[in-house]
Amino acid sequence: MAVPPSFLTAFVADFADGLKAADAKQPQAVNQRSEKIFQPGIGPHTEAQTVRLVLDEMRAARPTRYSRVEFAVPYPTERRQKCDLAVHAGGEHWFIEVKMWRLMGDNGKPNDDILVHVLSPYAQHRSALTDCEKLSRSGFTGRKAILIYGYEAEGWPLSLVIDAFQTLARTRTHLSECQSASFDELCHPIHLSGAVYGWELLGITPHMDVSKLQ
Repeated sequence: MAVPPSFLTAFVADFADGLKAADAKQPQAVNQRSEKIFQPGIGPHTEAQTVRLVLDEMRAARPTRYSRVEFAVPYPTERRQKCDLAVHAGGEHWFIEVKMWRLMGDNGKPNDDILVHVLSPYAQHRSALTDCEKLSRSGFTGRKAILIYGYEAEGWPLSLVIDAFQTLARTRTHLSECQSASFDELCHPIHLSGAVYGWELLGITPHMDVSKLQ
């Protein structure tokens, strides 16, 4: 008998499927400043909008597995800070921070600040990297994970960013083996394909004292 996939393995695969299902409905995001309507597709949506659109599809496809989902859950020790998702399933409680990698904008021009969103070591930037340590120390009772979904761009492989993230994150936290799932054939002309990556956070790694290297 085949062993059923772990929750995180299934969640990552379901997120990729949900993203593609949401994209198939050709949603159109709106620029909050200029009120310009972007081209159809899931790609131009904000991180928060994407998470909700994707979870809507995940709950529609698997209502039992995702019947208990919470968004923007306050941290126990810092109520003003919010964890993106809490999923209660199979007797377990998972707290998940989500980050988006989208190098190219709706117009095909690169966003040079996107690396900060994933790799910045400064807590003020609320990057995927600092989310690992923040969530590990959060005090949430349950299991914790970080999820990154990203869009491919020609000449800018998504895999290089993920490799860099894992290398840096493992200097701060113990990460599980990476779980991943890809998606493709999206309707947006720029955000055509990509992948979803997830890691369980298994504890804190003592920081290296760089003064000892001098």
